Amino acid sequence: MNRTSRISRTHTTVTVLAGAGVAAGLLATTIAPASAGGPADRGDKPTVVLVHGAFADSTSWNGVIDRLRHDGYPVVAVANPLRSLSGDSAYLKDVLAGIDGPVVLAGHSYGGSVISNAATGNKNVKALVYLAAFLPEKGESAVELSGRFPGSTLGDALRPVPVTNADGSPGTDLYIQNDKFRHQFAADVPRNKTDLMTVTQRPVTEAALAEGAAEPAWKTIPSWVLVATRDLNIPPAAQEFMARRAGAHTTEVRSSHAVSVSHSGKVTGVIEDAARSVR
Repeated sequence: MNRTSRISRTHTTVTVLAGAGVAAGLLATTIAPASAGGPADRGDKPTVVLVHGAFADSTSWNGVIDRLRHDGYPVVAVANPLRSLSGDSAYLKDVLAGIDGPVVLAGHSYGGSVISNAATGNKNVKALVYLAAFLPEKGESAVELSGRFPGSTLGDALRPVPVTNADGSPGTDLYIQNDKFRHQFAADVPRNKTDLMTVTQRPVTEAALAEGAAEPAWKTIPSWVLVATRDLNIPPAAQEFMARRAGAHTTEVRSSHAVSVSHSGKVTGVIEDAARSVR
């Protein structure tokens, strides 16, 4: 199949992407003590590890990070490579291996698939938090899960760009068309922020969204889910289905897909609920 035909198929085969974000970064790590006025030490609080989705970087968690640090939580915001589900998960496993003590692991959108893979078998991960995110079963992909339920308009908003993979094979990066970004991803975020998010968006590969998941950690680790009821990327019905299947503690918020940006307080509350369960 030539590259042109592969790109044209993207609009019909890919129905979901992850995330909304801001600038690029490698790995943002913020450890207690917190900002001025916050608690002075970690105490017995677990480390919160945050994993963004596509079209985002770790700064999409900024509002959440500020709140968590103020409450005395050590925080690590991971730069998700967005190249392949298996490769992104392996990278996160390496990050987790360098953290001492209990961990609460949170993922937004495609980041949910990554944390599900990476936490399996890691005894330090005590709770999983999914924020407008995927909770795939073994073998399921982001594309497949989103396509089971009506409501995603992402496919028509995508802009595919041919790329050459590290091994020399052809691939496809997926972006959101600039004029559709705010409506599609972040309709409840102020325009001055979405203008910046639009031009600094990071792509995800088509292959990453189509790759099947490994054995998921939510089968053995307690999970919390925040369903974004105004999400145009991952249908709310899909989010609810995955939450029920995992037996997760579930909360809803009237939010776009960019829930970590538009509702950072609600997101922080769910993460801290999970953290309080850690003994």
